[in-house]
Amino acid sequence: MSRRTPQGEETRLRIIRVAADLFHKQGVRATSPDQVIDASLTGKGQFYYYFKSKEGLVHAVLRYYLDALKSGSYPISYEIDSWNDLESWFYRHIELQKRFDMTRSCPVGTIGNEVGENDELVRQDISLLAEIMKNKLAAFFIREKAAGRLTPNANEDEFADFCIATIQGAMLVGKIKRDIRPVESTVRQALAHLSRYRTPPADADSPLAASDSEPSATRRFNADLNMPGVTKEK
Repeated sequence: MSRRTPQGEETRLRIIRVAADLFHKQGVRATSPDQVIDASLTGKGQFYYYFKSKEGLVHAVLRYYLDALKSGSYPISYEIDSWNDLESWFYRHIELQKRFDMTRSCPVGTIGNEVGENDELVRQDISLLAEIMKNKLAAFFIREKAAGRLTPNANEDEFADFCIATIQGAMLVGKIKRDIRPVESTVRQALAHLSRYRTPPADADSPLAASDSEPSATRRFNADLNMPGVTKEK
C-alpha cells in the first residue's frame, strides 16, 4: 500500500474542504466531480486517485466532519456542561445560518436530506454522525438528572433527539423562507419546553444558581465559526 506524502495529504484535504463547501452551498447531487476538481485546482488524476468515485468523496467529507466532532474541533461545541452551553449550542446554529444570509442550513443535514434508498453507505455515515451528536447531548441530560436538576420523568434520549430534530427542522424552514425569525422563535420555544423539566436549585446561593444568572450564551458569538469545509458566502 502506498504512503501518502505530506503534499499528497494536503491535496486530498483541499479537495475535501472544497467539496464540503460546495455540498453545503448547492447540495451533493448538484455538485459534479468536475466542479470540485476545478474549484480545488486539482486534476482528474488526483481526484480519482484519492476518492475513486463521487460517493467516495461524500464519504470522505462526512468522515472529515466526524473526525472534527470527535476531536472537539467542530465549531459548534457538543461538550455541553451547563444550560448556558446548551443554549449556546442552539444559537451557534443560528449564527451559522446568518453567516450565509439564510441560504444554507446545517452542512451535515444538507447531505442527509438528499439520502435516497440506494445511498446506504452515505446513510450509515450520517447515522453515525447523528448518533454521536445525540449521545453527547444525552450525556448532559443524564448528568443533570443524576444531580437532581431534572424531574424524574425527563427522558434523556428523547430530549437529545428533540434538540437535534428541532434545530435541523428550524434551519430548513429558515432556509426555505430566507428568514431567521422562525428559527429563533423555534429555538426559544424549544428552550422553554426543556426548562419546564428543570428543578430549582436547593440553595439560591449555590454555584448552580450563580452560573445560571450569568449573561446568556446567546450574546456571545463574536468569534469566527471556522466550520470545517465551510467558508463565508461572498
